[in-house]
Amino acid sequence: MCGINGIYGLADTDLAKLKISAMNNCLKHRGPDDEGAFIESHIALGHRRLSIIDLSSAGHQPMPSYDKRYQIVYNGELYNYKELKFELQRVIAKTGQQAYFFQTNSDTEVIIAAYARWGSDCVHHFNGMFAFAIWDTVTQQLFIARDRLGIKPLYYLYTNGVFGFSSEIRTLMAAKLIPARLDEQGLIDYLRYQTVHAPRTIIKGIKMLLPGHSITIHNNDVKIHKYWQLHNTAVNPPVKTDYKEVCKDVNQLLTKSVERRLIADVPFGAFLSGGIDSSAVVGLMQQVSSEQVKTFTVTFDESEFSESVYATLVAKKFNTDHHEIRLNPSDFLKQLPEALAAMDHPSGDGPNTYIVSKATKQAGIKMALSGLGGDELFGGYEVFKRYIELHKKHLLKRAPRFMRAVGGTILTKVRPGVASEKISEYLKQEHLNFEAFYTLSRQVLLDKQIAELYDSGNEVKNSIAAILADQQLPLEGSNVATVSIAEISTYMQNVLLRDTDQMSMANALEVRVPFLDYTLVEYVLNLPDKFKEIITPKKLLIDAMGDLLPHEVVNRPKMGFVLPWEQWMKNELKTFCEQKLKKLGKRKGFKEGGILKLWKLFLENNSKVSWSRIWILVVLENWLETNGIDE
Repeated sequence: MCGINGIYGLADTDLAKLKISAMNNCLKHRGPDDEGAFIESHIALGHRRLSIIDLSSAGHQPMPSYDKRYQIVYNGELYNYKELKFELQRVIAKTGQQAYFFQTNSDTEVIIAAYARWGSDCVHHFNGMFAFAIWDTVTQQLFIARDRLGIKPLYYLYTNGVFGFSSEIRTLMAAKLIPARLDEQGLIDYLRYQTVHAPRTIIKGIKMLLPGHSITIHNNDVKIHKYWQLHNTAVNPPVKTDYKEVCKDVNQLLTKSVERRLIADVPFGAFLSGGIDSSAVVGLMQQVSSEQVKTFTVTFDESEFSESVYATLVAKKFNTDHHEIRLNPSDFLKQLPEALAAMDHPSGDGPNTYIVSKATKQAGIKMALSGLGGDELFGGYEVFKRYIELHKKHLLKRAPRFMRAVGGTILTKVRPGVASEKISEYLKQEHLNFEAFYTLSRQVLLDKQIAELYDSGNEVKNSIAAILADQQLPLEGSNVATVSIAEISTYMQNVLLRDTDQMSMANALEVRVPFLDYTLVEYVLNLPDKFKEIITPKKLLIDAMGDLLPHEVVNRPKMGFVLPWEQWMKNELKTFCEQKLKKLGKRKGFKEGGILKLWKLFLENNSKVSWSRIWILVVLENWLETNGIDE
C-alpha cells in the first residue's frame, strides 16, 4: 500500500524532478517507509512506500523490470500474485513467450511481468486492489490502470500536452500543473450527495479514473478504456438453482476472499462494529488464521450510539485480542482538526474511520480488514426494501402526476421530516421509474434547498442519473442486483471507499475489504432475486454463514458506524460549525442568509434539517480554507 505520482510530457527534467519531489512530500503519510523517483525525458514517476509484502529494500519503487525495459509505480495489493508468479515463470513454447526472471518476492514485480506478457490485458488476470502506472522505455508508452471496484484511487489531469496523475488530489495541486479552482458542477454534486462522483472532482480540471478503467498514453494521445463493468456481471444465467448450494458457494467464496487478504508480512487486525458484516469477517479470519486476531471498535459515552456490547460478544466468541477506543466529545474535539486535515477530497463522512484507523495503527497494526461492502452486496440498506415495495405499486405509477403531487404535499404536512420530503419530491416526478427513485434516495440536500444556499447560473445534470444510464439500470427482472449495482457504483465507491482510503492512509494503515473480491461480487450479482429476498436484511449472507454468527448479532437492530454528530454539533462543536458556515456564506455564489437560516432550523430541532445537511457545508468550508481555494 503506497502513494504514486507521475508526470508525462514535461521535457525539462530538472523541473520534473522538482515537481515529483513536491508530490512525493505530499504523500509522505501514505508511505513513510521509503520513497523513490524515476526521471528521464518526458516521463517522471514518484512513489511513497508502505511496506506490507516483501519488506526488504528489493521492494523499492519505482521498480524496473529485470531487463530494465519497464518502470512501475504501484499502490495496492495483488492477492493472487503467487499463482501468477508461478505461471509467469514458465516458458510457453506454443507462443514463444519466455519466462520472466524475478528479482524480488514482491507483488509489484508480478504486475510488471504480467504486463510484459499480456500487455494491457494483464488487468484481467489480477485479483486485488490497485492503481498502477507502467512506463515502457522502448515504445515510450505509459499505461495506467485502476482495480475493478475502485478500492484504490487514481486522480489525473491533462493540460497543454502534460499529463499528471497521483493517488491524491492535493498532490496534483501541489505540482501546480493547473490553477486550483472550484468546479461548479462538482460543487453542486457535492451539495446533493456529500461527495463528487467520478470522473469529476471538486477541482476543475482534475478527474478521477473510473473503476475498471485504464489509460494508455502514447505520443500525447490519451486513450481511456473500460475493461470491466458491474452490470455485465449480472446478465449471465445462474449456475446453481438450489438455495443450500448457493449458500455453500457464498461461504466458500467469502472464506477464500478473507484467506487471500491475510497474506502480509506485517501484523494485522480487523475493524469490529459488532454488526453482521464485520462479525462475519472476524469469524472467518479466526477460522483461517493460525494467529489470534486483533480487533478494534469505537465506543461512545452516548449509549444509543455505542456498539460495544455486540463487539465484545463477538470478540469473546472468536477469542480475539480486542481493543475498545473510548470516544467522548473532548477526545473527539482534540482529534477533529487532524481528521479534517486528512481529507484529500471533501466528504460528508470520514472522521469516524480516521479515529479507528489511528488507534489501530498506534496498537502496532499495519493492515486491517473491514466489513465494507456487505450491505451493498447482500441488501443491508433500507433502500433495497423501499425500491422493491415501490416497484410493486402499479396503481401509484398510473395515478395522474398532479394527484401524486398533492398526496406528497399532504404527507409533508402530516409527517414532516427528511424522508417525507424525499417521497414528496419523488411523487412529483413525471415518471416513477428507478432513476427518479434512486437519484433522490441518497440525496442530502434537495435541489430546491441548494437553490436557497447557492446561486448557480447553469442547470447541473444529476451525476447519479448518468451513472445509472452507464450501468444500464434497471436490470430487467433483477431488482436486488439493480439496487446493488447502483449502491456500489455511487455511494460505496465515491463515499465509503474514498473515505476509507484517505482516512486510513492518513495514518499509514492499509485496509482490505473481503466483501469486494470481484469473484464474490460477480457471483452474488448474478444470482436471481429469489435467492436474495429482502425478508430480513442480508438473509443470504446470514444463511451462508451457518452457525458462525451469534444470534444476538443476527437479530440486533442495524445502527451503522455513525458518530453522535447531532448532539456534538449543537453543543461542543457549535462554535466551530457556526464560524465555518458564516465564512462559507461570504464566498462567491453562496447565500449567507440561506445558510444561516438552515443552521437556525437545525438548532431549533426542525425535523426537515438533519445534521448531515449542515455538516457537509462545514466540511466544505474547512476544506476550501485548508487548501487555499478562493474561487
